[in-house]
Amino acid sequence: MAGDFYQPIPLDAVIHVAGHRGLVGGAVWRHLQQRGHTALIGRTSAELDLRDRDAVFAFYEDTRPDYVVLAAARVGGILANATYPAEFLSDNLRIQVNVLDAAAQFGATRLLFLGSSCIYPRLAPQPIREDSLLTGPLESTNDAYAIAKIAGILHVQALRREFGKSFISAMPTNLYGPGDNFDLETAHVLPALIRRFDEAKASGSDSVTLWGSGSPRREFLHVDDLAGACVLLLERYDDDQFVNVGVGDDLTVSELASLVAGVVGYDGAVHWDSSKPDGTPRKLLDVSRITALGWRAEIGLEDGVRSTYDWYRRNVAASV
Repeated sequence: MAGDFYQPIPLDAVIHVAGHRGLVGGAVWRHLQQRGHTALIGRTSAELDLRDRDAVFAFYEDTRPDYVVLAAARVGGILANATYPAEFLSDNLRIQVNVLDAAAQFGATRLLFLGSSCIYPRLAPQPIREDSLLTGPLESTNDAYAIAKIAGILHVQALRREFGKSFISAMPTNLYGPGDNFDLETAHVLPALIRRFDEAKASGSDSVTLWGSGSPRREFLHVDDLAGACVLLLERYDDDQFVNVGVGDDLTVSELASLVAGVVGYDGAVHWDSSKPDGTPRKLLDVSRITALGWRAEIGLEDGVRSTYDWYRRNVAASV
């Protein structure tokens, strides 16, 4: 049973963090380093294209990782998902299939597949329980990405059933933190707000116009909290059922915009362009399954936004 499982990760275990330069993979890498793990493996997309099956299999045959964290993915906000659905579906399916099959074939002891809360129906009952999967239509602005992630969940479950693999899946809520993507064409809402308000403040603009109505409710988890959850799940959870990871609380996008503007120090007007899509009306996760394992988020939203803004100023704004 999942609740009875406990298998500490040896500090010398070979661990492949797929996507170690990304938002999630980077946080997992930092967390493992801080714990003293000495055999972490990461490859940039230039060094290893995870969409290339032969290259992935050759890499796994050579490195034989004991543990795998599958955090590599093509990701983006509403605009990117709506503009490039074919690429989001194709790239993510190929990444997942290649890594999962290679890890299974070359003896990985444990694997954690990371998906997204967008897998759930657009109008799922709130807060969303894991058993809401496949009970209704998806949000149309990111359905291609969602289908890829749903396929990943089922692939993990299939490898467990057919080959007895101790592989698991987790579905995080909206993430943010150091290493986030601040490109306005592809960014998620929180980093996009940080950049929009920072640039408006720098230019002296007296107003900012944002997409949508501001009324959808969203939940935000700092990526460093997620990294801790990932390691806990690898050590304490082994079950077919994937696990939600979130904070258990949400706010409107309008409230988020006010919070971000306050952190940035922008005091101009905010206007909403309701001709642009809102996406899912609400997306709050039921996190009772992971809290039962002894985990809960520790980084408050305002503190997290402040530290993320500091990172943005040091690493992104300074080079723009």
